[in-house]
Amino acid sequence: MTRTEGDVISAGPLGAEPVAALYDCVITHVRRTPLHHTLRHRTYLWCVDLDHLPVLPRPLRPLARFDARDHFAGTAGSLRAGLDAFLAAHDIDLGGGRVVMLAHARVFGYVFNPLSVFWCRDASGALVCVVAEVHNTYGQRHCYLLRTDDADEAVADKTFYVSPFFAVDGRYRMRLPLPGERLALTVHLENDDGRAFTAVVRGRRRPATVPALLAAAARRPWSTAAVSAGIRRHGVHLLLRGLPVHPRPRSAPQKGTLS
Repeated sequence: MTRTEGDVISAGPLGAEPVAALYDCVITHVRRTPLHHTLRHRTYLWCVDLDHLPVLPRPLRPLARFDARDHFAGTAGSLRAGLDAFLAAHDIDLGGGRVVMLAHARVFGYVFNPLSVFWCRDASGALVCVVAEVHNTYGQRHCYLLRTDDADEAVADKTFYVSPFFAVDGRYRMRLPLPGERLALTVHLENDDGRAFTAVVRGRRRPATVPALLAAAARRPWSTAAVSAGIRRHGVHLLLRGLPVHPRPRSAPQKGTLS
């Protein structure tokens, strides 16, 4: 693989050579019950091959770092090792197959990933599973192991406390197609009263070159901190509107839980 001074990493189609890409995104949250509220946030996400992580020029490394401690148990020597350990706990062996991750990178030493997605293929290139890793603002994370269907959809019971305004019940209905030129992810939270919440991520792919990263960082300075601050700001807004709070269960999975 050849790198030039303008490249972060070589960028080809997701189905071909190792790739790093940036997605300029609009993230939309729509809360339907017990009151209606919509949140929209612009940011950028990285799409990377876990075995070929981007290598940035040294002066730019504060703008993007991929750290194993930010995912899974947080104790593995690499992101790939952390994922493989999680899958092994569920009797899955990819045999060295390719894994593509969509997530925020650390920016100036800080990262917050409400949702990271891992598309896991075996050595033949067949999709084995998708892992959706959810982080909450209490420093906890939880992984959902998904078997998507031909429409890239899966359903999973909600088992992790995320928002203080929703109890730990109901189910997620997710549509998680592998990103291409466009990024289009959808997550619905459904309960006995119907569809309570929807999160949508829409974006356009750009090769992860140095100019593209600099442009993204200029448009969205300290993007990871902005995501975290935005979630808290909207939480205060909902509190002021009188939305009731569901206490966090004491038995909620702690940081690094693999179940």
